[in-house]
Amino acid sequence: MESVPPMKVEIIMKKVVLAYSGGLDTSCIVRWLKEKGYQVICFVADLGQGLGRGEDLSAIEARALAAGATKIYIKDLQDEFVEDFIVPALKANAIYEGKYLLATALGRPLIAKYLVEIAHKEKADTVAHGCTGKGNDQVRFEVTAGILDPELEILAPVRTWEFKSREEEIEYAKVHNIPIDVTKKKPYSIDRNIWGISIESGVLENLEQEPPEDAYLITKNPTAQASYPKYIEVYFEKGIPKKIDGKTYKLKNLISHLNEVGGLYGVGRSDLVENRLVGIKSREIYEAPAATILYSAHKELESLVLDRELSHFKEIISLKYSELVYYGLWYSPLKASLDGFVNQSQKYVTGSIKLKLFKGSCVAVGRKSPHSLYKKELSTYGKEDKFDQKLAEGFIKIWGMPYKR
Repeated sequence: MESVPPMKVEIIMKKVVLAYSGGLDTSCIVRWLKEKGYQVICFVADLGQGLGRGEDLSAIEARALAAGATKIYIKDLQDEFVEDFIVPALKANAIYEGKYLLATALGRPLIAKYLVEIAHKEKADTVAHGCTGKGNDQVRFEVTAGILDPELEILAPVRTWEFKSREEEIEYAKVHNIPIDVTKKKPYSIDRNIWGISIESGVLENLEQEPPEDAYLITKNPTAQASYPKYIEVYFEKGIPKKIDGKTYKLKNLISHLNEVGGLYGVGRSDLVENRLVGIKSREIYEAPAATILYSAHKELESLVLDRELSHFKEIISLKYSELVYYGLWYSPLKASLDGFVNQSQKYVTGSIKLKLFKGSCVAVGRKSPHSLYKKELSTYGKEDKFDQKLAEGFIKIWGMPYKR
């Protein structure tokens, strides 16, 4: 009887595209997913967090491969991030709870967009992220992916795996020879892009403790700076920053320049106990020198060129806009509608704002615009005064008429 050769059984591993940062969580996730039988494809988005300098780029790629990834996509998305995400948020004056300029929140929908795109390219029906069940980023990734492709399966290993602390993850990484930058002595969770840095965990969870200097990455201690201020002038055209001190910059270079200048003067630090979307309060510290400078300048310019009713109504829009970004609703119909309003409001937001940077503060000290609504001859108390004060009596009587009984 003729022998039959054994059948070859081909094991097809399920593909998953992971949003990979190179940090502790996602590095452990690569190995963890591989152990679960997945073929892991990593996607790294360069949003200006410091990648692209050769050694950093190769290090993050080597880390993913060491953890068990089969393929890595690295995309430079800085220009798209600045032009399509940062600029709209700046025009809207989007700031969450008065302190957070939304750097991380703005980056997540862009990362999710390409996560879905790569999944389609690789014919993968699953995507994954490294967010915790306590954070906002899980919502931003999953809601965005669900909007762009409702059929994709989404994995969130940190919500289900066996590790109960970052210390346990560090030990897991060591056992599997995964190179990481975090240590038990400095266990901060950091997210960074060109618009700012978010820092949490470790000693920052003690609300009574001042953040230690080693937690900050790009800003100098404001109390240790020189005793003289730095003056800069920012020029905007229809709400978009174009020049610094008369010199034209490409947008991402303008932001990088202001990060450097502002960081030297300690500008852009904030310490916030914020209301997370999932219902808990958390303490995070932020560094955003360029964002702080541009937000301050843009808002000052608007105060010069927008009429009172538009200015006051835009405050309401700004609050809602910041909530939509924070809540992961970048691709929502309401956000798209608000963009229409915001863009219309920027028609006359052209001009220059002079700012003084000094020991952590950023203060407007000069303003000019061809569309300025400020009229000195109406505001002055000097001899140039052209305001007819006799008209005020009639105005007050008519204004107060509804309130007299």
